[in-house]
Amino acid sequence: MQQSVKSPFLWPVRVYYEDTDAGGVVYYANYLKFFERARTEMLRDMGYEQDQLLENSGIIFVVRAVQVDYLRPARFNEQLQVSAEISLLKPASLTFRQAVTRADELLCQGSIRIACLDANSMRPKIIPEQLLARLKNGY
Repeated sequence: MQQSVKSPFLWPVRVYYEDTDAGGVVYYANYLKFFERARTEMLRDMGYEQDQLLENSGIIFVVRAVQVDYLRPARFNEQLQVSAEISLLKPASLTFRQAVTRADELLCQGSIRIACLDANSMRPKIIPEQLLARLKNGY
């Protein structure tokens, strides 16, 4: 089922020294951390905490696949904006389209597929009905 999102969720991120490599730019893997923070904060903003989903519904969300394009470097102490929007929603998975920007400049973009799993069996599990309905309405 295709998902039409009203607008992307935006989360500000400041680049810390620990985020950079020896060349003074953000280490490529740290963009995945920025993406993770934005997805977590999007869920939190929608009223869902991942630890509560585990405790109350017995589910966890895991990264199933990632595709990332690195376009321009970010550097220490820069203020960035990380977006997260659902591009595809299925009963037991969702795909996010995400980007990192500096002002209006696109630095990095990616597609991240997330699977919903039963925390005990680690097998796919349908996203709880209430959360699925909230996700369908978009952010």
